[in-house]
Amino acid sequence: MTLKTYKPTSPGIRHHISINKKELNNNFENKKLKHNLKKSGGRNNLGRLTSFHTGGGHKQQYRNIDFKRSVKFGVIKSIEYDPNRSTNIAQISNNIQSAYILSPKDLKVGAVLDTNKFQVGNIHELLNLNIGSYIHNIEFYPNTGGRLVRSAGNFAQLVQRAIRNKKLYAQIRLRSGKKFLISAKCNAVLGILSNEDYRNIVIGKAGRARWLNRRPNVRGVAMNAVDHPHGGGRGKTSGGRPSVSAWAQLTKGFKTRNKKKKNLLTIYN
Repeated sequence: MTLKTYKPTSPGIRHHISINKKELNNNFENKKLKHNLKKSGGRNNLGRLTSFHTGGGHKQQYRNIDFKRSVKFGVIKSIEYDPNRSTNIAQISNNIQSAYILSPKDLKVGAVLDTNKFQVGNIHELLNLNIGSYIHNIEFYPNTGGRLVRSAGNFAQLVQRAIRNKKLYAQIRLRSGKKFLISAKCNAVLGILSNEDYRNIVIGKAGRARWLNRRPNVRGVAMNAVDHPHGGGRGKTSGGRPSVSAWAQLTKGFKTRNKKKKNLLTIYN
């Protein structure tokens, strides 16, 4: 997909950069695979704010994504925009059922997906994939549905297979460089996810962020001392301490992973 720029007819559109969605095709939009999405405003069942800087936004319908890839054979009917995720989605359909899946980069409308072939968009066990393959929508445990690598332009690479405790594991490397050892019987989909230009979008104005369900994020140094560790002081102060959250937890370079709950299948670099 290509980026779209605009003539500077107003301050809000001068720096705005969006993605050209003309390449997307939703002529075969399936309303049975959608349902209305209720807004929570960042509040839990008690009405207390638990997710900050959220609220408002345009009405959306949730697309039911088949992360388990129960539809393994079919034709790609359409490639559509999904307001609930950064990557595009594709509708796969056969004579029996239809489903939405995450759309890889080079998947085209009319393509035939068949798990007997090693092509972009097909799902396979890590046991059967070639070393060095680019994959996404990776299962953490067999037959539980893809959990890893599901955002726009993202991918992981199958590095090697190894035997541990008399079981066969596959080592995958994420874009961050972190490596995981997961069961070789876990499924993954071949290819790099679509919409890789998503990270180059420039919103351009605050109002457009509000359309996306994002409320303003107030800086800690602009608050009073009672509200934030960086708050208070006379004049324009810079906090006077290393950057911390509102609950005094270090925010730069401080590792928050609980070592007692370390996942045995994670390889730390």
